[in-house]
Amino acid sequence: MSASGGTKAIVAALAANLAIAVAKFVAFLFSGSSSMLAESVHSLADSGNQGLLLLGGKKAKREATPQHPFGYGRERYIYAFLVSIVLFSVGGMFAIYEGYEKIKHPHPIEAWYWPVGVLVFAIIAESFSFRTAIQESNLVRGALSWKEFVRRAKAPELPVVLLEDLGALIGLILALGGVGLALLTGDGVWDGIGTLCIGILLIAIAIVLAAETKSLLLGESAGIEDVKKIEDAVVDGDSVTRLIHMRTLHLGPEELLVAAKIAVQHDDSAAEVANAINAAEARIRAAVPIARVIYLEPDVYDEKAASAGVNPAKSPGGTDH
Repeated sequence: MSASGGTKAIVAALAANLAIAVAKFVAFLFSGSSSMLAESVHSLADSGNQGLLLLGGKKAKREATPQHPFGYGRERYIYAFLVSIVLFSVGGMFAIYEGYEKIKHPHPIEAWYWPVGVLVFAIIAESFSFRTAIQESNLVRGALSWKEFVRRAKAPELPVVLLEDLGALIGLILALGGVGLALLTGDGVWDGIGTLCIGILLIAIAIVLAAETKSLLLGESAGIEDVKKIEDAVVDGDSVTRLIHMRTLHLGPEELLVAAKIAVQHDDSAAEVANAINAAEARIRAAVPIARVIYLEPDVYDEKAASAGVNPAKSPGGTDH
């Protein structure tokens, strides 16, 4: 996933959320609607989240150091995880608290045209932001469904923005429904119920984001397609006769570590083995450009040991041949 595509979607969402947050807060001041207050905090939290994603992208570009020899690519995962925490605490929990208070102590909505007008404006602005996120995601998701894209994407920015924008649109519709019912019935409890629903929605999205980014933080292997490309690239049938086993790990969204044991000819000289390893590394990088850290260990394949199930390097979740 390109970082530029993610940045474009983040900036679009940031601009929309800042404008919407101001408009919602003004509507709250004039109308006293708790849905408007919850939604203004929601938009402000989303703006902070986009700031965190941009900061994570900037920090991830730092050069590797002796203390961090594999670089800082995972900074993007850390800041995406922080987004889920902010969404849960600042957005979700505040909305639930505000909704509970409004249900417990309801009061009518004043100057109804403020919240309704702002909600309509916010829905239009969020729709443009959501459209940008969808367009940028379509450039990289290929044949994956939206659910698969969110679950499998190695770069966290676009899935985060997609879920945030989707949650914002649904939240705006809930807020509009709460305000509308409060106006129709004259009962401010409906405004509180809408606010409560917004809080539950935000917490649900935050949990999904936390689960996905936690998996990335723990370390995920390359995607199925990239693994197949690497396997095909390693073996040339001449100097490298077999891939014995392999492990892959994302050091960041656009940097992959590949460690493998390869079978070489038993009578090759040290120079020939070194040339075979260098050639295999070149083939891997050509097939999967993000494979930037590659460690290949030469070995002589023992067919009898393999048929007997002897493989001292075997571990769960790996690729063994």
